Amino acid sequence: MPRYADVIIDISHEQLDKSFQYIIPEGLKGQIDVGSEVSVPFGRSNRMINGYVIGLSDVAQFDESKLKAIEGVPPKGMAIESRLIRLAAWIKENCGSTMIQALKTVLPVKKKIEEKVKKTIIPAVTKEELIRYLEEFTAKKNVARVRLLSELMEEESLDYDLVKTKLKISPQTLKGLEEKGIIKVESRIVRRNPVREKQGEGYNLTLNASQQAIADDISSDTERPDAYLIHGITGSGKTEVYMELIDRTIEEGKQTIMLIPEIALTYQTVKRFYKRFGDRVSIMNSRLSQGERYDQFEKAKTGETDIIIGPRSALFTPFPNLGLIIIDEEHESSYKSETVPRYHARDVAIALGKMCDAKVVLGSATPTVESFYAASKGRFKLYTMTERATGGELADTHVVDMRQELRNGNKSIISNKLRDLITDRLDKKEQIMLFINRRGYESFVSCRACGKAVKCPHCDVALTEHGGGKLVCHYCGYEEPFDRTCKFCGSHYVAGFKAGTQKIEKLVKEQFPKARVLRMDADTTSAKDGHEKILAAFADKEADILIGTQMIVKGHDFSNVTLVGILAADLSLYAANYMSGERTFQLLTQAAGRAGRGLLSGEVVIQTYSPDNYAIIAAANQDYESFYDSEIMFRQLMEYPPVNSMLLILISSLDEDKAKKGAGLLADTAAKSLGAKVIGPADAPISRVKDMYKQVVYVKGDNRQTLVDVKNYCEETVKNSAVFADCSIIYDFNPISFF
Repeated sequence: MPRYADVIIDISHEQLDKSFQYIIPEGLKGQIDVGSEVSVPFGRSNRMINGYVIGLSDVAQFDESKLKAIEGVPPKGMAIESRLIRLAAWIKENCGSTMIQALKTVLPVKKKIEEKVKKTIIPAVTKEELIRYLEEFTAKKNVARVRLLSELMEEESLDYDLVKTKLKISPQTLKGLEEKGIIKVESRIVRRNPVREKQGEGYNLTLNASQQAIADDISSDTERPDAYLIHGITGSGKTEVYMELIDRTIEEGKQTIMLIPEIALTYQTVKRFYKRFGDRVSIMNSRLSQGERYDQFEKAKTGETDIIIGPRSALFTPFPNLGLIIIDEEHESSYKSETVPRYHARDVAIALGKMCDAKVVLGSATPTVESFYAASKGRFKLYTMTERATGGELADTHVVDMRQELRNGNKSIISNKLRDLITDRLDKKEQIMLFINRRGYESFVSCRACGKAVKCPHCDVALTEHGGGKLVCHYCGYEEPFDRTCKFCGSHYVAGFKAGTQKIEKLVKEQFPKARVLRMDADTTSAKDGHEKILAAFADKEADILIGTQMIVKGHDFSNVTLVGILAADLSLYAANYMSGERTFQLLTQAAGRAGRGLLSGEVVIQTYSPDNYAIIAAANQDYESFYDSEIMFRQLMEYPPVNSMLLILISSLDEDKAKKGAGLLADTAAKSLGAKVIGPADAPISRVKDMYKQVVYVKGDNRQTLVDVKNYCEETVKNSAVFADCSIIYDFNPISFF
């Protein structure tokens, strides 16, 4: 039984860098856990103050005679904060971070923002008395008072700010009338609302049989798997199922967190949800002002809103009675944090769901291999939707072999097939989306004649070009000279691929000068409403062609889009990452799903140098099961997640020797763990940044807990060894990017 508790006194963000150790009295043992609110004596005066337990220990950090004891546990602790602190403790243990880093993640509002207050002036006397005062002030020629009371004779209430600015009444005059008991000044807090949509005509779509069956089953299910996975093809109507589940959750008096992968999706998603649920919907994302973010958290805590929609960080919304967590497009990599703690929203959502008895629903047309594997093992409950809700058909897909285009003399990034179809759609006044697959941009080299990429013989991932004319594997450190002659076909067309959105936009405008073109990328969406403006313009048919990267193919629904062109499908296919096939399949399938979502049929053109690759073929056929069968066999063979778990350890130091020694010591520590298999150490993909040298160690294990144990052993090694005095260590479980 722990004897000491680490208590944080103030959970406002500025104070999250310090905790204080207290003794747990015998009478309170068993009542105190991480997250518990406690009363403690604080400071020289020993004034009683409330704090939160963020850690337990059997070891005193100081002389026990100098430690104070916890006084008690308040009978009505703040459940929301306690739950979030427990969640932070889970993140610390399972994702690799300090408790302070985890707390700063789950308690994201840095400081209290000044609340917006709306003041209203109302009469404090009867109308007869108001007339008497008006006559008195008129006789005394109190012009300002007469002006105000005359207005109050006509209106039951007046806006305080308008009275000051329009009626020119001074605060002193208002205060005098208030002290006389003639008027009252009422104040109420006004919450900032970042949702600009107004409640529309309503959204009362009747569910089809498939949608209804899924909603009914999830709502009534008492078995409580870790999560419910809805695998529905693009356009199958998963959003309508979400709405029905949310409606039922609200009826139970509970709240919903709905995660979406990108800010770019907020516009269309909120528009649909606001039509159905009105101002009970709010949003949370990084584009909000501090005041807007603060108000959304306060509205959630006080029950003024039932639904929060936003990307990963919205998961930590402090709802008092959370009943449902939905993760839409659950396959998206943006659900994985790229900063410490490197948590995955899906894993944290499941942990949070268990803490507050909330159901977790995942949805995607292309579920992650990890989620589908969990469903196959019974941890998730799987539902499948195989038809589009509108009854339309999936788009016809054409796979264009760019090797043949080169042999035919076409060196352009736009194939002849795609060029002809663009011309046809422009003539028909239909819209086109051109998707540039830049994920994995310039991370591999391949032959343009035969399409083969150069891979590591040990890890089956693409080698990456480094300086000095060499190709390197970022998993095991294998390297070989960069030979510009293809070892498979002997051609000299071996190189990286260079094509950006601006270059494509310029090319499209040259080839189709009459077309109205919009470009959507990081540059054009940098402003606060950048995404909404571009998407709204395209939805209103103010452009014929929309060019963009991943952000244009994620969940958008444009009924007039009948052609999607996918440029450079191979860029993600041969990224230096074991998940490259999965990412390629997901991107291509999602992109293909944007075509033909209305009454008009659609077509898709996939341009590739690898038309025979299993991921390309499965994406062209929108056949998830065949892709999964091929992919899981590869993962089993190579012992990659989800069949095995993987832990990436990054060691950084300004001293190259210390980075390498530290990496070697942690590799040795990990190798001593039962069931752990160590790869490396090796140079990180970018081995030096701002004079920091980086080394990586990969550890594979039979399950997640094995790797959590490895992480704990490594943390002890770091704590007790002088080798790491000038090193920084980062842990990443089942990494999806590789530094």
